[in-house]
Amino acid sequence: MEDLKLAILIDADNISPKYVKVILDEAANFGVAACKRIYGDWSDVRLKSWKDALLNNSIIPIQQYSYTTGKNATDSAMIIDAMDLLYSGNLDGFCIVSSDSDFTGWRPACGRPASLSSAWGEQGARPLCQGLRPVQVPRSDPRPR
Repeated sequence: MEDLKLAILIDADNISPKYVKVILDEAANFGVAACKRIYGDWSDVRLKSWKDALLNNSIIPIQQYSYTTGKNATDSAMIIDAMDLLYSGNLDGFCIVSSDSDFTGWRPACGRPASLSSAWGEQGARPLCQGLRPVQVPRSDPRPR
């Protein structure tokens, strides 16, 4: 059986870097991480803790400035990128890693072209997406905010 090619898209605003190993290990159960990207405002000092995890795991940081407070610029960038990746036809599935519910529309939008879609988030977070396989990681300390 051929390994599935997966895109792992991480919302740095809502997931702690200490979960990178858990995330990548879980994804390896489904296939190969052909694309590993993480989204956030990297000029924000609160995301500085991600640096080593990105370097050690070859995760590509995508810059998304926070032009205003309370808006979902990072989530929007992830969704747009996910749709571009989906329609490239080079991937078999997606792992959306976040702890908010802003990805509710992802499952209906991706439909059947992606044979695997999962949404992961910290334990106790609001449900991410209806119909996606949740992978809960324990929350033992605050998010990197």
